[in-house]
Amino acid sequence: MVKKSTKIYIVGAGISGLVAAKTLEAQGYCPVLLETTDAAGGRVKTDIANGVFFDHGFQVLLSAYPQAQKHLNYTNLKLNRFKPGALIFKEGKTQRIGDPLRDISALFPTIFSSIGSLSDKIKIFTLTQTLKNKSIDEIFASAEISTLNYLKNYGFSDRIIENFFRPFFTGIFLEEELRTPSRMFEFVFKMFGEGYATLPENGIGAISEQLANQLKNSEIKFGHRVSKISSNKIHLENGEVLQSDAILVTTPITIETGEHDLNNLGWKSCDNLYFTVEKKTFDEGIIGLVADKDAFTNNLYYPFDQTVSGDPILSVTIVKNHTLNEKDLVETVSSELLKHCKIATKSFLRKYTIKQALPDIDNLKKELSPNKIKVSENVYVAGDYVLNGSLNAAMASGESAAIKLMEEL
Repeated sequence: MVKKSTKIYIVGAGISGLVAAKTLEAQGYCPVLLETTDAAGGRVKTDIANGVFFDHGFQVLLSAYPQAQKHLNYTNLKLNRFKPGALIFKEGKTQRIGDPLRDISALFPTIFSSIGSLSDKIKIFTLTQTLKNKSIDEIFASAEISTLNYLKNYGFSDRIIENFFRPFFTGIFLEEELRTPSRMFEFVFKMFGEGYATLPENGIGAISEQLANQLKNSEIKFGHRVSKISSNKIHLENGEVLQSDAILVTTPITIETGEHDLNNLGWKSCDNLYFTVEKKTFDEGIIGLVADKDAFTNNLYYPFDQTVSGDPILSVTIVKNHTLNEKDLVETVSSELLKHCKIATKSFLRKYTIKQALPDIDNLKKELSPNKIKVSENVYVAGDYVLNGSLNAAMASGESAAIKLMEEL
């Protein structure tokens, strides 16, 4: 079979699809990506308005991700680093917890904070060291319990769990109960300990843009919505039928029918609001957490070097489920920012409601076994939803599916 004439279609031009195309191209294939929207990237996107970068939700690139190191050029992304730890807002007080080994300015604030006991702070250090010595394979082979039970079993106090771990990982896992499996907690905590949370200078969407720009022999067809897939045919909603030699699908499908079924998978959601503020109340590169249980606001930060008419921009994430309309949500969050963080908002800029922000799955995996990648004749699956909800998993699954597809061809 001549590689260039082999008809390979990739359904979805998100991170998994882009990495799959990159992997196929490296071996001489010329895949076609079918994307429903008008831009590549899937959930990893950034809007640009008047020179300001608005990410679709607060997302970070953990620099220690093995797949990101493999597929991305960090230098060209011009990564801005967040400082390890966080700024905690609770009951009108502001306290800092950080990693003094990597940020000496966090030494005294961390030691003297009442966020947790001295024992808690020592346990954070020992857990960091333990996970540095635990391989990713070992992490994903571990027995799964909830993150909350994991923290309690490790000996952390209720105080450090409620003041730090719950608000911090609520923002990462997009759920407040810390029911996310402990494999994900260990993996993410390991990545934080071995690298930094970063953001590209031009927003998180720069990652998708860089991957898309690496493709030289692939074609991305935008506005192509797939309705059904069979072993050698792709049915588009407009009635067109595409003949194929192999199909790589990066969104959930019902294997028996070949139909898309996003609703059959559990999803976590969030709201992301952007404001201008009178002035910055803390430095760029620090993530703020609101630890008051009743607050809608989970995390906040000042996007690096972003202003509107000279006014600083503030990004705020809401994880709680709610029924508030936009006006009421904006008013509620503005009030909370003033009450808990002493931040006065000046103007509301925009809101993103992301209903399918993270897949809600158990039995998390580092990689999918080859017999699970091929789901039917000539049809292969990829996506973070088949492994775990992370940028690393999206890349890993795209690469693995492309390799399996090529082996079969």
